[in-house]
Amino acid sequence: VGEVLEISEDICPPVITLVGDAIITLTVGATWTDPGATATDGCDGNIVTITVGGDTVDLNSAGTYEITYNVSDAAGNAATQVTRSVTVNVVDTTAPVITVTGANPATFAVGATYTDAGATANGGETVTSSGTVNTSVVGTYTITYSATDAANNTGTATRTVNVVDTTAPVITRLG
Repeated sequence: VGEVLEISEDICPPVITLVGDAIITLTVGATWTDPGATATDGCDGNIVTITVGGDTVDLNSAGTYEITYNVSDAAGNAATQVTRSVTVNVVDTTAPVITVTGANPATFAVGATYTDAGATANGGETVTSSGTVNTSVVGTYTITYSATDAANNTGTATRTVNVVDTTAPVITRLG
């Protein structure tokens, strides 16, 4: 009686698993090394040679880059391609530009009423001010304006306000 031989054919493809996140966000100028992927197969075990393709990530140019990972086992079964998306963003490091409205420096006479002319920000941000002017006291005062944009960049500008005595001296002659 003859011996029965069982012949099995490898029809199972390998499986690729990303190391790290499938979506990565970086900023222009950052450093980055592809964390890669691993591949395993039911018959071959761990497969070391994974083909990496797709886009080359340019850390000097904003954009989205797709990196692909492919592998086949010894029987020629191809894994389902796995993709990593790398987005390189430009970081906003530009502070709002504050434009002081009206005279700067501004000069007021002692006792005059001071009304601040304000300031504007180039991005339409809300401008806040700090500092006070006491027009009862001769001196130099500083008003500081600031605005913060959505990227948390803060711009500032100042106005100098001089309070001066404009009263002419009275000369009295003696004798």
